[in-house]
Amino acid sequence: MRLLITGGAGFIGSNFIRYILNKYPSYKIINLDKLTYAGNPDNLKDIAKNQNYTFIRGDICDSKNVGKAIKGCDCLVNFAAATHVDRSIKDASDFVRTNVYGTYALLEAARAARLKRFIQISTDEVYGSVLKGKSKETAALLPNSPYAATKAAGDCLVRSYFITYKLPVMITRSSNNFGPYQYPEKVIPLFITNLLENKKVPLYGDGLNRRDWLYVLDNCRAIDLILHKGERGGIYNIGSGNEITNAALTKKILKLMKKPGSFIQYVKDRPGHDRRYALDSAKLKSLGFRPEFTFSRALGLVVDWYRNNPHWWRKLKKPF
Repeated sequence: MRLLITGGAGFIGSNFIRYILNKYPSYKIINLDKLTYAGNPDNLKDIAKNQNYTFIRGDICDSKNVGKAIKGCDCLVNFAAATHVDRSIKDASDFVRTNVYGTYALLEAARAARLKRFIQISTDEVYGSVLKGKSKETAALLPNSPYAATKAAGDCLVRSYFITYKLPVMITRSSNNFGPYQYPEKVIPLFITNLLENKKVPLYGDGLNRRDWLYVLDNCRAIDLILHKGERGGIYNIGSGNEITNAALTKKILKLMKKPGSFIQYVKDRPGHDRRYALDSAKLKSLGFRPEFTFSRALGLVVDWYRNNPHWWRKLKKPF
């Protein structure tokens, strides 16, 4: 199989590429990535010379770049996205361009190439805040941040190409991912690296916002399963059941790193901060998926990874 991975130099994309190359030695991977601030060639340094891996630097909004990359491919997995909520609040323009127009450009290319599969990587944030119960794939999309709104718009485009053109698409919506190679503006790597630098960690509001945390390798396994066994036109939630408040998460990190509670610095909450996300993943479980990593084990692995790889993250934190 020949896969086009867009946004493969980012956090989840790079982990997925490494996972696929390890599991399927005969697969060929084309990685199309613009290399924005969060797209890092160092994420894939260890496999850069793999004979089954090809990197193309390019923008998914550029039809020429996409046309070149997609030639001869069987499937496309779209990780390419602007993702940081705080950045989308300050300026949503790049989010609209990448997450909406970029998705459209990929869909058009996939339709022309007659791909066998198109996987759109989305997020639980498209459902908005869920105070009770869990979001099913049929739930209304009620995004509350510019980032979430652009991802929801991209999802709607993907679905429309299945209904209108019969393009064999699938959408995954995962809970909060964490793991190696995550850009240190996101909460878990930010807190870990701040503590490694003996700095305080900024906790929004009262710290009682709740998230379901999914180890990135479990997400990769789920996407792999959906790619090979998912239903065309299907939407799949990917959750882990590791629901925890931000305050409790912070305390777990402090404990692992042997730091006192005085390292917590409460800061003003961000606008439109969703109180809780929770996914009903029964549909994915029916395909046979179960997370392999417990939250405690995975968090310990992540702390160790950032502790052992300061050369990777220190230069990324210079801008902030």
